[in-house]
Amino acid sequence: MIEMKVMGIAIDTASGSPIIVLNDKDNRKALPIWIGSAEASAIIRKIENIKVIRPMTHDLIIDIIEKTGYTVDRIEINDVEKETYFSTIYLTNEEGKEISIDSRPSDAIAVAIRVDAPIFVSAKVLADGCVSCDSEKDEAETQEFRNFIQNIKPSDFEKLLRDDKQSDQ
Repeated sequence: MIEMKVMGIAIDTASGSPIIVLNDKDNRKALPIWIGSAEASAIIRKIENIKVIRPMTHDLIIDIIEKTGYTVDRIEINDVEKETYFSTIYLTNEEGKEISIDSRPSDAIAVAIRVDAPIFVSAKVLADGCVSCDSEKDEAETQEFRNFIQNIKPSDFEKLLRDDKQSDQ
């Protein structure tokens, strides 16, 4: 397993779908995962420290976990099949008991960033979906993708947040 960090959210210009981008700690590999608008909005709210009056779904999940005596230990994005990613949220209690919960990666990431839990990605997932700078063949595509991500600004997500806010009502 390789530890990754959330680099940010991008919008696929072709489909308009949000993409969460994970980077390894050396910024040599990026893993883009297409996600839903609601999950993107939840992740953006945390990244941008946007406060909400009432708890959102992922905040509620954290509250339930903590009130039952568990903490989020880590998440793992551990498989990919036909462009569908699979992940697991690992919880532990004070006695060291660990339980695992199947989750979509977007939900697992939204939970993990709320409690600063580490995000791990399996070698298989990285091999299948990673954008890497290690080969000359992929270097131009990787640089183009990085430039796209680095030029994203919070205002690019205003429509996404507005749409999500309307769906909450």
